[in-house]
Formats: sequence, structure tokens, C-alpha cells
Amino acid sequence: MEYLFSLEFLYLIASITYILGLKMLGHPETAKRGNLIAAAGMTLAILGTLFLYQGTVSPLIYSLIAIAIIIGTIIGWMIAKKVPMTKMPELVSLFNGMGGASAALIGLIEFEHYSGQTLSVLTILGGVIIGSISFSGSMIAWGKLNGTIKKPLRLPRYNILNNLILIGLLLFAIIMVWSNTESQVYLYVLFFGALAYGILFVLPIGGADMPVVISLLNSFTGLAAALGGFLYGNMVMLTGGILVGSAGTILTFAMCKAMNRSLFNVIFGGFGETDLNASEGESAKITGNIKKATVSDVAILMNYS
Repeated sequence: MEYLFSLEFLYLIASITYILGLKMLGHPETAKRGNLIAAAGMTLAILGTLFLYQGTVSPLIYSLIAIAIIIGTIIGWMIAKKVPMTKMPELVSLFNGMGGASAALIGLIEFEHYSGQTLSVLTILGGVIIGSISFSGSMIAWGKLNGTIKKPLRLPRYNILNNLILIGLLLFAIIMVWSNTESQVYLYVLFFGALAYGILFVLPIGGADMPVVISLLNSFTGLAAALGGFLYGNMVMLTGGILVGSAGTILTFAMCKAMNRSLFNVIFGGFGETDLNASEGESAKITGNIKKATVSDVAILMNYS
């Protein structure tokens, strides 16, 4: 009977609701119910963590958590109720960015607490890099989708520049782990470098490629959350992160296949290779003959094809 009210059992139930909810999202008729089931599992996991945690927590911390939950719930509810369905990709990008920011903040806070623990520090730095890239990249994607950023911005040799920054971030993180540094300055250099890479990664991408970008960044956020689960030994966080990361990766592969691109090409500079003149507002030259067609004409042609 005691096990039924244990935190591990609640985490198991919550993990099952995530899997069930994700499966139900695959069909329009069950998507809403699946979303509610997964949300109920997340609520159960949060309440279980708050009330069944075995350690000592001051009342101030509980008060701050309660205030944060109330504020977040109100803001999220108001935004979700007001946003039209045509703006849903923007909302997904915005919420995904918040998840990446949370993962990065976990790393910034926990870095000093795991000094000297190589595997934990490596996990933290991975979460900082991936979460920061997901956050800044998602914010740029959100700006592109809502029209704030109206056209792609490409620096000279931007593909080479982006790849060099990414390699530099990885090498810098390895050096931090190898040298067993405790410097917060180095940590914030890594943090801001990852933010810069996320911005430069998404800025050159045209609007038509945004769904692929958002899906890829969503998988990044899931991976960052999973790293947080490894760090804390939190199974529900690990399960949720793996589900989000794997689902986002599968969706990214599917989109890349539909657009006839490889994932390697996507990550290392295959995005947004469109005509620069067209992106600057110049009309593309139309060749051939133009023939008007009705809906019925198009339907007949599609039937023949």
C-alpha cells in the first residue's frame, strides 16, 4: 500500500500517460484526448515531486514554486486560448524555447554543485549547450513565423562560420571537463556562445523551412531535458525528454525525406539555399505559358496523375 503512494510509482504512471498521449496524438480524433491525458500525467508528476519528496525543503521554496506555477498557468492558459490555429506553429516554437531555457538554467545553477564529478559536469555542459541553442533558435524561429524577422539574414560564409562556432563550443566544453575547472566565467562563456550559435543557426533559414527547424529544435529540447533527468536520476524527466527528443528526431527525418534533404545537410548548412534576390523582394522571372484553371480542372488533372 505504501508503494502505491510512492514517488516512483507516480513517476511510472506519469511516464505511461506520456507514451499513451503521444500515441493518441497520431490521429486527429484522439489528439485532444491524448494531449489531456499527457497533461494530467505531467500534473501528477509535479504534485508528486512537491509533496512526496523526501528531502528537507524550506516553506519559502514551496511558496516560490507555487507562485511560479500559478503565474505560468495563467500566462500559458491565456496565450493558448487566444492564439488562432494558423498561429499554432509560433506557439509551439515559443513554448519549445521555454523548455530549452529551463534546461540551460538547470545547468547554470547546478554546475558548482557537481564540481569534480566528470560525468555529471559533462551532462550539465551538454544540457547548457543544447538548451541554449534550442532557446535562442526557437526565439528566432518564433520571430520569423510572426513576421518580426521578415527575411533571412546570411553572413558571408555563414555555413563555415556556424560550423566553426559549433566545433569551438564542443571543444571548449571538453576542455572544461578535462581541466576540471570550477570557473563560472567559463560556464557563462559557453552559455552565451551557445546562444549566439542558436541565433546564427536559424537566421539564414527561409520561412518555408521553419517547420523542419522547429521540429529539430524540439528534439534538442527533449535531449536537454533527458540530460537533466540523468543528472537528477529523475525517471519521469528522463522518459519525457527521451519521448520528445525521439519524436522530434523522427519527425525531422520525415520532413527531410519529404523535402529531399539529409539530416546532415540540415544541420551543417543545407537550410535556406534559396535565391537571395528572391528573398530580397525581387520578383522571380516567369517563363513559359500561363493558363488559368478552375478547381474542377485541377481535380481532373490530379485524378489522371
